[in-house]
Amino acid sequence: MAFEAVIGLEIHAQLSTRSKIFCACSAAFGAPPNENTCPVCTGMPGVLPVLNRKAVEYAIRTALATSCVVQRRSVFARKNYFYPDLPKAYQISQYELPIALGGHVDIEVDGGTKRIGITRIHMEEDAGKLVHEGDFAGAQASLADLNRCSVPLMEIVSEPDIRTPEEGGAYLRRLHDILVYLEVCDGNMEEGSFRCDANVSVRPAGREAFGTKAELKNMNSFRNVEKALEYEIRRQSELIEDGGKVVQETRLWDANAGRTVSMRRKEEAHDYRYFPDPDLLPLIVEDAWVEELRGTIPELPAEKIARLERQYGIPRYDAGILASARALADFFEASAAIFGGNPKTTANECLHWKDEALAGKLSPETIAHAVEDRERGTVSATASKKLVELVLATGKPFRTLRDEHGLTQVSDVSALDAVVDKILAASPNEVASYRSGKAGLLSFFVGQVMKETRGKANPKMAQEVLKRKLG
Repeated sequence: MAFEAVIGLEIHAQLSTRSKIFCACSAAFGAPPNENTCPVCTGMPGVLPVLNRKAVEYAIRTALATSCVVQRRSVFARKNYFYPDLPKAYQISQYELPIALGGHVDIEVDGGTKRIGITRIHMEEDAGKLVHEGDFAGAQASLADLNRCSVPLMEIVSEPDIRTPEEGGAYLRRLHDILVYLEVCDGNMEEGSFRCDANVSVRPAGREAFGTKAELKNMNSFRNVEKALEYEIRRQSELIEDGGKVVQETRLWDANAGRTVSMRRKEEAHDYRYFPDPDLLPLIVEDAWVEELRGTIPELPAEKIARLERQYGIPRYDAGILASARALADFFEASAAIFGGNPKTTANECLHWKDEALAGKLSPETIAHAVEDRERGTVSATASKKLVELVLATGKPFRTLRDEHGLTQVSDVSALDAVVDKILAASPNEVASYRSGKAGLLSFFVGQVMKETRGKANPKMAQEVLKRKLG
């Protein structure tokens, strides 16, 4: 039996605010355990939460960038459940009335474009975390670190429009790039700033009704998401073919074993006993503020890819890699503005040195001068690479190093004429053999020119002079 997968992704993105969503504690990652806490985020009796305006701004900008409709009125609710890292035994989230509804993201798969719907975007606070390590009185210890309590999160829930792991990976990457472009989330999956849960079910091909879904958690990379989806689709398909039934549950991805494992029964909404938080007024968003924030949306990845391809004539693949990081695309355009030349060569250089460019170790001028000198025949490709490495090592300008190290190519025809005449006079037998039909000897003569000029001759020009003189 042929099966079709039905996949929906829930993205939890940590908003890049300096403080938490309901208190003034730092939201920075990496502080010692329980350092960034206060009575509000640890749920002490008698405290009141105060909403972070910047977190709301970031959620609105994300909604606009994903074509969602920003709701004029949204409500925060209490999501009740007990877990040791949730000290007040409920999480402040949004449920029935979220901040945004009904958007989409377009992805590129199999040479075409597919639209993935977005059901909703809502804001919520993060929970703390348990650290299971060390020992206490001779036993394994579980310690609570509450630094993450009340760190601002934005949950982006997709429609069940995804059908393959490849589509899931493409959607996840595109949404990640959008959030980083907007500078509302740093996108760091290793630190948990960008997390993904997946709802997966399978159904016989052609059937409209959905199958029973399982929720997958603990996926900390794009590749792990794709692998987990591949495994879960196969597991459910084989289970049904063998006469079994899929159970609605939450499963964890075990990256080492390459499989999903059962964690717990999947909760329903009524299990959380949602109700409006009595300590927080409904959030009212004025239309004027939405329009003001609409003007802050930058050129987004899909638009940038299309423009780079159209404006500079570079391949779509190259444009996609350049646009994967807003700073890298800006670096490429700054380099191309200094020296127009062949944009494809400039793109190649930017991609080759992208780590150094993104780290601020190289300037657009360095790449532009490297490309210009190569295209004009002033330096060879080998010398160009060596010079960029010297720029990284010394911090000196590209052309200063070129002159200091004598790496300028000899491209003067009259100078090469004299060198070629000397070499041909010293190699009468090879000249005769070449003229009798052994054209492969041309590389021998080019090598002699390079040796005589200590590698400074322009090889292409040297070849042209040799062909002219050899007849």
